[in-house]
Amino acid sequence: MASIMTNAAALTALQSLNATNKSLQQTQARISTGYRVSEAADNAAYWSIATTMRSDNSALSTVQDALGLGASKVDTAYTGMNNVISTIGQIKTKLLSSVGQSDANKAKTQTEITALQAQMKSFADAATFSGSNFLSVTSKQVAAANDGVQSDAKIVSSFNRSSSGAISLGTIDINIESTKLFDNGLSTDVKNQGILDRKTSIYSTAADQSAYDAAYATAIAGGATDIAANITAQGAVSGTPVKIDNVSAFNLDITATGVTDDIITQMVTKIDHVMSQLTDAATVLGAAKSSIDLQKTFTQSLMDSIDRGVGQLVDADMNKESTRLQALQVQQQLGIQSLSIANGSSQSILQLFKNG
Repeated sequence: MASIMTNAAALTALQSLNATNKSLQQTQARISTGYRVSEAADNAAYWSIATTMRSDNSALSTVQDALGLGASKVDTAYTGMNNVISTIGQIKTKLLSSVGQSDANKAKTQTEITALQAQMKSFADAATFSGSNFLSVTSKQVAAANDGVQSDAKIVSSFNRSSSGAISLGTIDINIESTKLFDNGLSTDVKNQGILDRKTSIYSTAADQSAYDAAYATAIAGGATDIAANITAQGAVSGTPVKIDNVSAFNLDITATGVTDDIITQMVTKIDHVMSQLTDAATVLGAAKSSIDLQKTFTQSLMDSIDRGVGQLVDADMNKESTRLQALQVQQQLGIQSLSIANGSSQSILQLFKNG
């Protein structure tokens, strides 16, 4: 039925053209932004997930930076530790070479040993990165029950979100008490001195030295301070210590009165024992270094995985969208023609009235 009041064909054509224009606008937006879901109105669930995961990925990027900073700190300490181990090996060699030497030659060797001792302190003090030093520390009184005990160094290693949405941070902890070589704090603040400045005693015979070392280790394991352990260990030995090193376990003066070749031999034994402690400390740093490297690799892989997952949710398929764009453009042209034809029918009716 032809009507001059309602052009049904034109209305249908207009609706079809409006729908095509809306789809065309949506497709053009996807091609322009690259996203299938760019705002909550597109898909609220996917947009929410993508927004949260992008935020988490940004946090992981910060974790990656923290791991890089932590790796630099550990690498610096590890380098210093290796140089100290190398130097103490040289001291051990010097001591061995001094056995049987004349007093004049021992004096020359002592000069070399003293220089090497100073070099070890220099290595430890210089092993600082971004204000952190794991080898040379300064104890400060914290609490009566915890004076001078170094807190673990914590390196942020992970950002975790549970299924309930709760957030937590993971850390790689480094036991500074086991890696410190020197403690520069006041005597009242130092509970446990570093490996290279612990108070210890040297005896003239291997038997007395062995008994002392065993008693000292037991006292330390029981929680005694270095000073208390030294006193306890001396009480467990019948002999008298020939030399007490009050400043450093390597304050080894081979030119002092009464220092015989047997005593020098015990010094070598002491050096060898502490070298073992240094290798244990280096192991702590090496394990931390390995953990950081593994975590850095994992974090980067996790970030890439999250990027891919978010992309699968919200990214537009550009091949599909470009093909759809061409189809919609054709539909738009046809819609315009269809609307023109429908409007033309009304013109035909008016022409009939004019002819009549």
